[in-house]
Amino acid sequence: MRAMDHPEFTAAALAERFSLQLQGDGATVVRGVATLASAGPGQLAFLANPRYRSQLADTGASVVVVRADDAASVQGTALVARDPYVAFARISALFEKLPARAPGIHPSAAIDPTAEVSPDAHVGPFVSIGARSKVATGCVIGPGCVIGDDCELGEGCELQARVTLYTRVRLGKRVRILPGAVLGAAGFGLAMDAGQWVNVPQLGGVVVGDDCEIGANSCIDRGALDDTVLEEDVRIDNLVQIGHNVRIGAHTAMAGCSAAAGSAKIGRYCLVGGGAGILGHLEVTDKVLVTSMSLVTHSIREPGEYSSGTPLTDNRTWRKNAARFKQLDALARRVNASTQGSPE
Repeated sequence: MRAMDHPEFTAAALAERFSLQLQGDGATVVRGVATLASAGPGQLAFLANPRYRSQLADTGASVVVVRADDAASVQGTALVARDPYVAFARISALFEKLPARAPGIHPSAAIDPTAEVSPDAHVGPFVSIGARSKVATGCVIGPGCVIGDDCELGEGCELQARVTLYTRVRLGKRVRILPGAVLGAAGFGLAMDAGQWVNVPQLGGVVVGDDCEIGANSCIDRGALDDTVLEEDVRIDNLVQIGHNVRIGAHTAMAGCSAAAGSAKIGRYCLVGGGAGILGHLEVTDKVLVTSMSLVTHSIREPGEYSSGTPLTDNRTWRKNAARFKQLDALARRVNASTQGSPE
């Protein structure tokens, strides 16, 4: 490999490093990654979606990552993988240019005397760290981040910029939080008394397991009494709302603009599509896929794929169908009445 600012690898080295099968010239050099359509010499591309199979013949990529059944269609060098997308993700990480973060605390940072910050952590400009909070070894705290009182960051955590850990937030190891996210703000707890709202104190915290990632401008509220919990390797996209006392099982992913209301419980290995919502106090079992823009209104007890809503159509057709939808109850009553009244 060359100097770190311009990495390059041979196809044979990549095959050995990621346990892939090599087809073709192992000496082929890879200096970057790209799509099948845009790749040129020295770049690696991948084919995971069959819709793009026609691009194999014309791609300029020097190396293509494919499944075994597509390997015969590759004219040049190929790396054969069980899951080309996963293999591509791991290979492309070798070419990601990450900024250097030197250990130390920026002079503009404000750190409470009772806070504990590892000497090898990076604390950027205008960071605030509150009382009794702990920052472990290898952490990176980007510019403008606010860490409130009684927070804990495990080894290797990264808060990129303007992240807020309000209070009683505990992060496991290697948690990555993108800019603008807020963890530990008060949950939406309200009680009505004589026509006026009374705020219910939110006395819990937020617990985030190892290797989780939380997207930009997402919000995870602290619990009312118990904690809001994300188990290990949970992935939260941008602009996601997690209500108080929600529990999300390990390896679950939630796409952008989705939401889980207070006290919902989501199982392990679930996928929640963009814009989908899960109502409060419901339970979703393991290995459930909720498609985009769906609304979960009852607990899901069996694994599988679930959807709600109607597909997009032209407005004229949609208005007709909406009018007919309003008549379904009356129509069902007439059908039931005619069925019950008919002779056997």
